[in-house]
Amino acid sequence: MTIQVFGHKSPDTDSTGSPIVWAWYLNEVKGEQAEAVLLGEPNTEAAFMLDRWDLPKPRIIDEVTESAPVVIVDTNNPAELPDNINQADIRAIIDHHKLVGGLETKGPIDITVRPLACTATILVDLMGEDAAKMPDWAKGAALTCILSDTLEFRSPTTTPHDRKVAESLAAELGLDISSYAAEMFAAKSDVSSFSDAELIRMDSKEYEVDGTKFRVSVLETTAPGVVLDRKASLVETMIEVSKEDGVDQVLLFVVDILNEEATLLVPNDVVKSVAHKSFGVTVEGDSVVLPGIMSRKKQIIPNLKV
Repeated sequence: MTIQVFGHKSPDTDSTGSPIVWAWYLNEVKGEQAEAVLLGEPNTEAAFMLDRWDLPKPRIIDEVTESAPVVIVDTNNPAELPDNINQADIRAIIDHHKLVGGLETKGPIDITVRPLACTATILVDLMGEDAAKMPDWAKGAALTCILSDTLEFRSPTTTPHDRKVAESLAAELGLDISSYAAEMFAAKSDVSSFSDAELIRMDSKEYEVDGTKFRVSVLETTAPGVVLDRKASLVETMIEVSKEDGVDQVLLFVVDILNEEATLLVPNDVVKSVAHKSFGVTVEGDSVVLPGIMSRKKQIIPNLKV
């Protein structure tokens, strides 16, 4: 059977590009049949990557077939995967997030979880010498993933190794990192065609903190004013989305890539309290600026308190 390779729901660049790269490796190097698939529509930056490297958009699936072989990348959280994921035959997990628990496998599997900024960095490492065989489109996808997850090395999740791998890939492709990243971030910042609900769910993950269920959404942009001009309607929609998605609160962080800060939208007193307890800020109005906050994984999630 064909191995399906996929990342998390609401696929960002890493959860779109890494399945494509690893499916290539399984097919062309390991001699196994593999297909990259997605658990939703890719975001604007991921769509840019597909277009830039002339890659077909992977097939979108809602669930997995019972006992179907799968490889999971860029997550190990069952809440971010198909509801019936434990019915699949999970062959491997390759990730860079904390262990959540809840996945069950049908036997021993390969698990690689490393403290790096991007799954694609880990994939290049796992390929070893075979990484040199990657076609330009695979190298381009991997580079895009790394620059996205590190915000062109601005994110505190960035490691020297992520930078080294990205710089090596860029050199092989003859690309200037700053110019290419600017193209990526411009694509990511173009959110004019998305509804408020789509924006909230675009790069969003569910987490539970002391019994409170949060949908933690992040919008990374070089043009935060475009998003914040919609603040009033976004705040209203956050409340609607929390009801529709069965969570207690939606937290929406608008990350200003260039100024290296985040603006948290504050729809109610609960989120106001969360902001104070988690980040030590006093909120006046319906938003608060959090200087230096760039990473959901390293700075937001670990600090959340209710």
